[in-house]
Amino acid sequence: MALEPETLPEKRIGPYQTSAFIGGGGFAWVVAAKHDDGTRVALKVLKPKYASDKQFTARFLKEAETASQLRHPNIIRILDIGQDDAAVWFAMPRLKASLDNLLQEDKTLPEDDVLRTARDIARALAFAHDTGLVHRDIKPQNILFDEEGTAILTDFGIARAIAGYAGTTGKQMVLGTPHYISPEQARGQPLDGRTDIYALGVTMYRAATGELPFRSSDWYELARLHVEEPPEPPRKRGAEISKAFERVVLTCLAKDREQRYPTAAALADALEELLAPRRTTAEYAIDAMKRMFGRKSG
Repeated sequence: MALEPETLPEKRIGPYQTSAFIGGGGFAWVVAAKHDDGTRVALKVLKPKYASDKQFTARFLKEAETASQLRHPNIIRILDIGQDDAAVWFAMPRLKASLDNLLQEDKTLPEDDVLRTARDIARALAFAHDTGLVHRDIKPQNILFDEEGTAILTDFGIARAIAGYAGTTGKQMVLGTPHYISPEQARGQPLDGRTDIYALGVTMYRAATGELPFRSSDWYELARLHVEEPPEPPRKRGAEISKAFERVVLTCLAKDREQRYPTAAALADALEELLAPRRTTAEYAIDAMKRMFGRKSG
């Protein structure tokens, strides 16, 4: 039976028995599975079109191996990487909620929640950037939460694998997600960590306002907007956020990367400074668990 979304829950992939289709993007599917030892995981499985391409598969496995070396509390752990007759895949812990899930339910999040989520992701990026890795595809779907409400960044290496493959083969492939791409991505310029800062700025804007800063059904028009048009300040779109936080978001969204935060660590520090006078981590964790998992504190 061909490997398709509707057949994934019926498959055995490596040492995993799959149980449910979770979702997917342009290059891979995500499926719930259980290892033979009982560990429950999420498997990222390459779509057949790409799994059958040996050069793409080699890139994917190489970048997954590189990403598996990242050890940080705000970066998803890659538990296992493999290839068999049925699939090319890697396994990671299965987390129940993503920022995308939360924004579909509530449209916006309170400022404190956006600050803490962005602070966590900025810390993850700072760590990765120090190792030479640029994520290239920051967006709500790639931001997960554990049961304590800590934000966890996933999909490191996927966009890098695509970029390496495209660069080697000359094939045209869309890198990043159009609504979150930086001006330099849209221009096809070399990238550095400030590209991730821009995409995190778009993510914060979306979480605070309920809207993206730029919208178009035409990819080329959307790219032009990212390159040329200034974003409307979030507070003008009704975002209930402080002027200080608005300044942080707009700094991340600067067209010229020289005008953004120079590093993700600097952004994390700016976000932490806004958080310092606010509620304690314990209070936040209780509230986050209530919102995301429907739990009651005793």
